[in-house]
Amino acid sequence: MVDGLDLEALARFMAPVVGPSDGSLTLGADLIAGGKSNLTYRVTDGSRAWVVRRPPLGHVLATAHDMTREYRVMSALRDTAVPVPHMVALCEDTDVVGAPFYVMELVEGEVLRADADLVGRSREDRAALAHQLIDTLADLHALDPEALGLKDFGHPEGFLERQVRRWGQQLARSRSRDIPGVEELARDLAARVPASQRATIVHGDYRLDNAIVGPDQRIRAVLDWEMATLGDPLCDLGLLPVYALPTRGVAGVVSDGMGPHNGFPPMEEIVERYAARTGLDVTPLPWYTALGYFKLAVICEGIHYRYAHGQTVGPGFERIGAVVAPLVDTGRQALG
Repeated sequence: MVDGLDLEALARFMAPVVGPSDGSLTLGADLIAGGKSNLTYRVTDGSRAWVVRRPPLGHVLATAHDMTREYRVMSALRDTAVPVPHMVALCEDTDVVGAPFYVMELVEGEVLRADADLVGRSREDRAALAHQLIDTLADLHALDPEALGLKDFGHPEGFLERQVRRWGQQLARSRSRDIPGVEELARDLAARVPASQRATIVHGDYRLDNAIVGPDQRIRAVLDWEMATLGDPLCDLGLLPVYALPTRGVAGVVSDGMGPHNGFPPMEEIVERYAARTGLDVTPLPWYTALGYFKLAVICEGIHYRYAHGQTVGPGFERIGAVVAPLVDTGRQALG
């Protein structure tokens, strides 16, 4: 037994899928560090390995941590230009490990979250990674949801207005302290919603450290699709600047960023490359970036709430609460 995962129950569920069918599968598991939302485990029978994802241990916000949606979108993307792990099995029966979960293949490679992970990579290597990341995003936004069986995966009409409203509601459900400026940020976002240009599959938390990079320096898999839906593609693009620079108090806690401060190209270059690939007008991007700061502030406040109430596991959670106020401040600055 590891925190949040009954290995004997998991083995009984997995045996008919991966063998042996007599249920004699014996599993070991380790929590994969780094993620601050859903819990991710490396599971092995001694010769083979998989990844298991389940929601946090407590205080799960409505519509968040939806295992079925994450499993469904990655299954749909399997044969597209967007690299994702192969899905093995989905379990919606909460009696097995206490929550819905899914099993997917283990993709070998690195998650580049901290500056230390980039040691040995030249500026050219880093530029190539940034270009891959933005090209993969453009590939995602070029896909036809209906052709992939995802026509009903979201409701693009009124998407941006609902985003502002939804994240405000999420904040209210996990808030236990005063956060200066957050109401003003939500109000200003609601008052200045731009017109959407296109409806596409949206990842919802797209960034370099939600991808696995192989030894060949290629992106082998895009991960963490828990917030995926159909909506405005500029929401994904607008989130990249949130992670591009080491926002005051955030570097080293959420990630170390992806910008000129650590050898990556300027964000303007990345945005221009995306605009050229997609044909979208990126002029209103500051609004989307402000929304990205608001979303990340709400997510971090939810993580802080779970940590403060002993409802999550893993290292690093004790520092998350301190980044919420800087995120709100920077979001207000981005909005202007």
